Amino acid sequence: MRDITGLYLNPPDHALVLCVDEKSQIQALERTQPVLPMGFGYVEGVTHDYIRHGTTTLFAALDVANDQGISRVRAQHRHQEFLDFLRQIDKQTPQELDLHLIVDNYVTQKHGKVKAWLARNPRFHLHFTPTYTSCLNQVERWFALITERAIRRNSFTSVRELKQQIELFVQRYNADATPFQWVATADSILQKIERIAKRTSATAH
Repeated sequence: MRDITGLYLNPPDHALVLCVDEKSQIQALERTQPVLPMGFGYVEGVTHDYIRHGTTTLFAALDVANDQGISRVRAQHRHQEFLDFLRQIDKQTPQELDLHLIVDNYVTQKHGKVKAWLARNPRFHLHFTPTYTSCLNQVERWFALITERAIRRNSFTSVRELKQQIELFVQRYNADATPFQWVATADSILQKIERIAKRTSATAH
């Protein structure tokens, strides 16, 4: 936790800090009825009936300095796809900069072939979030924006249509991106966890 919050609050010189993760199992749902917009006296209407057209996975790397997103939509999320995405990051970032990637503990990030590739590309440095703390990875907030603005209220007749909508969102977002402002220190986070733990323990007894 201190490692990651330190990257946010005091990023290293001559380097980029990228929040990397995959949003898997994004469903292409075709609604049986159009979404009815919110109006005076009634809430937004969304039918619970839909047709499933398959799923896709979004790989993303969010630059914490400018909130620009590097992305790729793939059918699966195995180590092969993660390696392809690392190569894409390598091509789309200045070669003279080190890359500090904040990632979770998913098994693909620790696969033997991924480790071998990282050993051959020393400008990549992986920083793993603690277990059950995905909230430390800023790309999770970016994924939430995609869900809210591009996926949840839409209807898709195919996975291809879903992929196009995601790519359109990323393109538009990058054109007018505003960086998230991280202000929490590791100490403040740990103190908050301690307060919650004490309150939970007192309630349990």
